[in-house]
Amino acid sequence: MQPNRRQIWSMTYPILISLMMENMIGLTDTAFLGRVGEVELGASAIAGVYYMAIFMIGFGFSIGTQILIGRRNGERNFQEIGPILQQGVLFLILLATVMCIASHAFTPSILRKMISSTPVYEAAVDYTNWRVYGFFFSFIAIMFRAFYVGITHTKILTANSLVMLSVNIVLNYALIFGKWGFPALGIAGAAIASTVSELASALFFLIYTRTKIDHRKYTLFQFHRFRPGLLKQMLDVSIWTMFQAFISVSVWFLFFAAIEHLGERELAISNIIRNTSGFIFMIVSAFASTTNALVSNQMGAGKPNLVIPTSIKTIKLCYTVIIPAVILFAAVPNILLRIYTDNLSLVGSSIPSLWVMLSSYLLTVPAVILFNTVSGTGNTKHALLLEMLTLALYTVYTFVIVFHFKADVAVCWTTEHVYSFVLLLLVVLYLKKANWRQKNI
Repeated sequence: MQPNRRQIWSMTYPILISLMMENMIGLTDTAFLGRVGEVELGASAIAGVYYMAIFMIGFGFSIGTQILIGRRNGERNFQEIGPILQQGVLFLILLATVMCIASHAFTPSILRKMISSTPVYEAAVDYTNWRVYGFFFSFIAIMFRAFYVGITHTKILTANSLVMLSVNIVLNYALIFGKWGFPALGIAGAAIASTVSELASALFFLIYTRTKIDHRKYTLFQFHRFRPGLLKQMLDVSIWTMFQAFISVSVWFLFFAAIEHLGERELAISNIIRNTSGFIFMIVSAFASTTNALVSNQMGAGKPNLVIPTSIKTIKLCYTVIIPAVILFAAVPNILLRIYTDNLSLVGSSIPSLWVMLSSYLLTVPAVILFNTVSGTGNTKHALLLEMLTLALYTVYTFVIVFHFKADVAVCWTTEHVYSFVLLLLVVLYLKKANWRQKNI
């Protein structure tokens, strides 16, 4: 049965609220650091995106796992969900260990080559040295998120995100500025606060799942032996979403590294716009996650004919939420941007970039939702190929507009229009021409 608008919204709004809370973590980091200095504000942009590029490898694995859990849920093969979750958690803990060691060994030299400003470089290294410990906790949390989205039980995500946000705000205030007897750690304090908030998130999921969920139905806390065949099956789906997620954010990191060469002011502006964009993108991401889960369940239930109508209905519903938000943000830019900094000159310089970024969402909505439709069908390898083609053109455009034309930072943000237009064109062609309806996983 095709879900109606109310059913789509009832599944989407908990994801949306949880993403809002998670976005508030980045907002609070930026808001606090914006009152420390422009160097810290710019460094947190580069270091934050660098961290996200590594984090997205694990997140990509969780998306592939979510697709598998959605399939098994649609097939009503509930007993297989527990082994999938356990194998995934163990794999990501091993991955977190490798990433943490590698980051400490190689991050300083990588950032040194990418960042021309010594103060920005030093601040970025201070941030990443503490931030990488969050991999252990965030990877556990995203696996539980994949479980809850996959079984379409999304309401718990809201409470989890509230816990994360509360811990982050309190610790940001205490550790950045040195309140309540804590040392004033500046940008390192922001990294520690974010890491501890991820620990709180993982603990919340574990306690809630153990006490409130029918874990016997899904065999969640029963011991399952290591099953190489199952892990291979998970990686067959997830390896492509892992590459796609990593490459996508890595290119985003390259954008900020390119902007840094225009100047510290331009980098600070781009960090503000990135965080502002996060407010809008989380709406798109919530509807995209819902689409992914619904499509996975529909494919598992043997109803691929419902996939396209469901995706189109979700796009329309997303527009009804996005358009008022875009209009509001464009109408009161000063009020919005002063959340991030009390520097009025920086606020005024950021407004043109804000307007450019907001206009890109007319294309971003259908592009991202339909891209998640492709992933939700289980065709993650083809989704990666579509993303690679899009990012290749995006990267070329970024380097031409930044290094060749040395364009104003607002013009540089037209990269978002290029990305969304190319991705939308490719996914529409794929869904029309490719034989995705017979995909089995």
